[in-house]
Amino acid sequence: MGLDFTAIDFETANGFRGSPCAVGLTKVRGGQIVDEASWLMRPPPNHDHFDYHNVRIHGIRADDVAGHPRFGELFPEIGAFIGDDILAAHNAAFDLGVIRSGLEVSGLPGPAYDYVCTVMLSRRCYSLVSNSLPFAAEEAGVPLVKHHDAAEDARACAGILIDIARRNQANSIAELYLSLGLVMPRQQAFDPGTDGLSKSSIAALAAAGGGTSAPLRPFQAGWPEEGANPLPNPDAEPGHPLYGQTVVFTGELSIGRPEAKRRSADVGARPESRVTGRTTVLVVGDGFVASDLRSGRLTGKARRVLELHGRGQAIEVLSEGEFLQMVGDFAAASIA
Repeated sequence: MGLDFTAIDFETANGFRGSPCAVGLTKVRGGQIVDEASWLMRPPPNHDHFDYHNVRIHGIRADDVAGHPRFGELFPEIGAFIGDDILAAHNAAFDLGVIRSGLEVSGLPGPAYDYVCTVMLSRRCYSLVSNSLPFAAEEAGVPLVKHHDAAEDARACAGILIDIARRNQANSIAELYLSLGLVMPRQQAFDPGTDGLSKSSIAALAAAGGGTSAPLRPFQAGWPEEGANPLPNPDAEPGHPLYGQTVVFTGELSIGRPEAKRRSADVGARPESRVTGRTTVLVVGDGFVASDLRSGRLTGKARRVLELHGRGQAIEVLSEGEFLQMVGDFAAASIA
């Protein structure tokens, strides 16, 4: 078996994972890109509004997808392109969640997928202050020209996985995971007639039906409330990119630090209140994006992270958008 897989990237219309408006796919055989596909689409009914923050990130508007098939109508083509391949995605919890939630609210079954997360592999195999897609792609020698173009992001993800396999002298995904001592995660098949809905879909359906969803927290001047530091969830999925990480938050967050800490603990992370030698992840609010690491628009905690990283500590910076993608926030846009 060679290095065979399909890389995937979704863009969403709003903060709900199940609102895909674009997808990019890159098929790899024997460590070489052999085919690509991309589609615009309308999100599922009742989940097809376009939020300002999402449009600002990817540039896709409702008019751009008008007349295109909805996700549920298009998924047979997407699924046919993927076939039985292992899926690769940069922050796979998000992209696999798009498939699951999109199918759930469309009332459609979904297949099982083995998958790999190139954020986790980048963290394991590179030494970067940010493992966001542009930084990891640059390290892999496949720099992004247009981040948040689904086709280009999928191609970059494929390039990262090819590079990591090469550096580890692995000739297949199975060989790579064996060499790293990892177990490949799997998203189980879904049958709408028998299986329960994900938390993300339940929240989205409640909102669409006039219920309540977690609102964005209004900006409040002054020192943010830290709140308690809950213990990591012992039953969390070990394959999650935040599992086992020690996470600190800085800047104004849309959901508030106590809630952010709870969500990080739910997925197996250990939240703390200040940057120390234990810290492995710093989540930055205030509209921070990875490129700010180069421009210098940083909080004091972020500068401390850069200092510690320069001294060799395994520590990285995430934008709030990347964090919210990882923990499955409903209200916030998919900003990465």
